[in-house]
Amino acid sequence: MEETGEKPFSVTLREGSWSDHSDSEGATFMEDIMRGIGSRQDYIDLVAQHYFMYEALEEAAMQLAADPATAAFHPAGIVRMPALEADLAALIGADWRERIAPVPATADYAARIREIAAEGWIAGIVAHHYTRYLGDLSGGQMIAKRVARQHGLSAEGIAFYDFAGLGAPTDFKNAYRAALDAFGATLDESERQRMLDEVRTAYGFNTAVFVDLGKAKAAKAAAA
Repeated sequence: MEETGEKPFSVTLREGSWSDHSDSEGATFMEDIMRGIGSRQDYIDLVAQHYFMYEALEEAAMQLAADPATAAFHPAGIVRMPALEADLAALIGADWRERIAPVPATADYAARIREIAAEGWIAGIVAHHYTRYLGDLSGGQMIAKRVARQHGLSAEGIAFYDFAGLGAPTDFKNAYRAALDAFGATLDESERQRMLDEVRTAYGFNTAVFVDLGKAKAAKAAAA
């Protein structure tokens, strides 16, 4: 099905979820990190949550990589788990696996991704893939520079945000959006709306994770 005179699907997704994206960025915990006033522990806690999110997402993304119709979404250079493991080892130590845990919202987020993967709902997997990877590829670059400067981190501590394996970020993002447009053209209106709703759900999970991190931080401070 070819779109004629219609808004590109990538634009529909971006505009349809813009308010949710803004809410995510505005969560106080994340806002502090982006402003350079979060603590080193705040950053470590964020990296730990990324680990649990991407563990579920990259398991699900194998379904995209296995199909020529969706493989463009998930090239080898986009994989984040080895970088997250290296970052956690650098930030926490060799026993990092025993010292991290998901906050409730992260556990729910990962469960939702796994539910979609088990269902085999490809548009849903793409919705979460798009929300996470393009967000971390874009806004993440500023976060990486800021926390590296603020906390004196080495390349390993911010390896998660190093997408050099994808080539020029702008070129990749343009190719990704073109793939979204092509994918959207294969969906009927109902499925397009369902996918947009799932993108908004993904942003909601992101915001809930930041809120839970803020609550955990406040609880630690109160107990100290």
